[in-house]
Amino acid sequence: MNLKPEVIEQLERVLSSVEQLLPKPVNAVDWACCHAANWRRHSFSGFLEPVKVTDTTRLEELLGVEEQKEIMINNTKQFIAGLPANNSLLWGSRGTGKSSIVKALLNEFADQGMRIIQVEKEDLIYLSEIFAAVENEPYRFILLCDDLTFEVGELSYKMLKSALDGSVYSAPENVLIYVTSNRRYLLPEYESDHLGGKYVKGELQQSEAMEEKVSLSDRFGLWIPFHVFTQERYIDAVRLCVERFSRERNVDIPWCADLECEAIEWSRDKSKRCGRTAFQFAKNWVGRYLLKQQQG
Repeated sequence: MNLKPEVIEQLERVLSSVEQLLPKPVNAVDWACCHAANWRRHSFSGFLEPVKVTDTTRLEELLGVEEQKEIMINNTKQFIAGLPANNSLLWGSRGTGKSSIVKALLNEFADQGMRIIQVEKEDLIYLSEIFAAVENEPYRFILLCDDLTFEVGELSYKMLKSALDGSVYSAPENVLIYVTSNRRYLLPEYESDHLGGKYVKGELQQSEAMEEKVSLSDRFGLWIPFHVFTQERYIDAVRLCVERFSRERNVDIPWCADLECEAIEWSRDKSKRCGRTAFQFAKNWVGRYLLKQQQG
């Protein structure tokens, strides 16, 4: 059958458009040598993209969160051993070590079969596809959604809620969900949310608005708070960061009163004493110190 040139040209345009909508041809993740992957959305679906893990944080390097570490270590050990374990919500002030603990857990347990899949909030609608991609793998997967917050009515909120509920979207036996957030309920709180409570047999019950906000976070078996550091713990964190940079560069950077005073001033400028602030200050101090050494 002979087609007119204009018809052929039109068909080529259609095929080109369809090709752009199809998922990219990608190789399956080799979990034997890849410890982490990101879910990448493409058109109507997505794929797992291997990532090179460069964060070398160890659990022993995280100060000021000893109780939180113990809870997460025990829960993760249970999961890796195939024992009952809980989905976990790590919430609290920014920079206090929520994400660092999960990354450190991977560094600690990767050789025991732990793997991480990081998923953005917008991609939670693909949870069932992500679960299907790994449910038959001989590894234990932590599905990490970092720095998660929702607005009321978002579809991804409902999907996560269903997955935690154990519905048709529930995670397979080899997948556990870890979420970090600055919000304890993952949703914004308003004064009006606390209005409308009522007493039932002498006990105050929450308003319907608060019940709905708590309903998602309450589905996490572990609900772990993180708070700002005391000044003493902040200085300990700075000291640890300076020592770490010193080891990495095989140099000896002495601790001194000026260093401590500048670290405190830095935290005041940042209005936050936390692990992130300590790390940022240590980078600045060590960088300046080494530059002076190079310049003589």
